[in-house]
Amino acid sequence: MPDVATDTFVSHRNLLFTIAYEMLGSAADAEDVLQETWLKWAGVEHDIVENHRAYLVRIVTRQALSRLRTLGRRKESYVGSWLPEPLLTAPDVADDVELADSVSMAMMLVLETLTPTERAVFVLREVFDLDYEEIASAVDKNPAAVRQIAHRARSHVAARRPREVVTQAETRKVLAAFQRATETGDLQALLNLLAPDVVFLGDGGGVKQAVARPVVGASKVARMLLGGLMKVTDWEMEAAQVNGYPALIFKFEGELDTVVALRIDNGLISGLYAVRNPAKLSHMAQETTLRR
Repeated sequence: MPDVATDTFVSHRNLLFTIAYEMLGSAADAEDVLQETWLKWAGVEHDIVENHRAYLVRIVTRQALSRLRTLGRRKESYVGSWLPEPLLTAPDVADDVELADSVSMAMMLVLETLTPTERAVFVLREVFDLDYEEIASAVDKNPAAVRQIAHRARSHVAARRPREVVTQAETRKVLAAFQRATETGDLQALLNLLAPDVVFLGDGGGVKQAVARPVVGASKVARMLLGGLMKVTDWEMEAAQVNGYPALIFKFEGELDTVVALRIDNGLISGLYAVRNPAKLSHMAQETTLRR
């Protein structure tokens, strides 16, 4: 006899994980939210639930909202910059341009500037195209209030997100040039790739050495990068699909050490995001499947 609860949950698992991850920016916390969602779902009388997908989305949203508020308190005491947890993503994520854009490191950092409810509403409406009534049920607001929150969140994101969606091909081209410049120590070539107001953020979590605060400006960032790499030996870089876009993996003595994602505006690198915290690199070992 088929287990309706298990089969339904498994069929929607990738969708639920994607919602939780986009709301939290943490794969580990998203996995915990999925566990909590399963426990609640397992206790439901499934025969009386009309729309299983909508019901599961409602549960995962509420659990993620609760976790997001807890996560906010953890971030306040976090050592250095807090960056989203990078995901090694399956190739098909890049094929869905809107999904890839929504989970890109640049967009995930923009989502960090929203309130928890704004983030939930934005993700559910703009990424997953839920109607206002469904979202209202998930966030315990009325539809009119959700419309206002969605409008406010859209305006907030539009003012901070990359001005245009950067193609995979353009990202690969810039990334390859960045890799050549850093591997050869070509300062001028690196400066030519960086926006004048480029921002470098490093996340070591207090466990690995990382810049304590943002480094701003092309000259400072370029010299810091090349100076840092000159101090170490036995390192290599390779490209990988991270959060839907091409990114770089730094390995030292053959071991994964750092994941570097880019933000590109007007053909130049305007943001460099380096994650070194080992606790945030566990989802780089195998591909994560994301779904809308």
